Amino acid sequence: MKKLLSFLCVFAFFFALATEAKSQNRKAVSGAEVTGTFRDVSGSEFRILARGKGKLRVAFSGIYPYKMANGEAMAHTGEAFGTAFIEGDTATFTPEDAEKCTITLKFLRGGKMKVTQKGNDADCGFGHNVSADGTYKKVSGAKPKFSAP
Repeated sequence: MKKLLSFLCVFAFFFALATEAKSQNRKAVSGAEVTGTFRDVSGSEFRILARGKGKLRVAFSGIYPYKMANGEAMAHTGEAFGTAFIEGDTATFTPEDAEKCTITLKFLRGGKMKVTQKGNDADCGFGHNVSADGTYKKVSGAKPKFSAP
């Protein structure tokens, strides 16, 4: 009986995990949900505008803050611009002039976005140690302004 109870507990645990993981994958997200400014804890940000027909205009401003040996605050930076193609809750784009770089944006519930970057900082045209990887929180739902193409 104890073995059966243990098996049922383990089964229930894995069923709950699978259900939660599945609930994060959605068939679609609204233009209002993806449009806006998303920022991570370092200050890096994505500005995104839904353009319709499965396209998003994307601008990334990345920062890698650090301190010099003398205590002076410094930062490496990087920028990326491009058109992302969204399917369901996931968008992918290759920044302009960075063919070896692919950035994937997964829109989560609660105004969050999980970003993964394929390619290193140099492949993406970023400064040393700058990466788009991370979890971003929506800080504004306003239509963003773009300073570059």
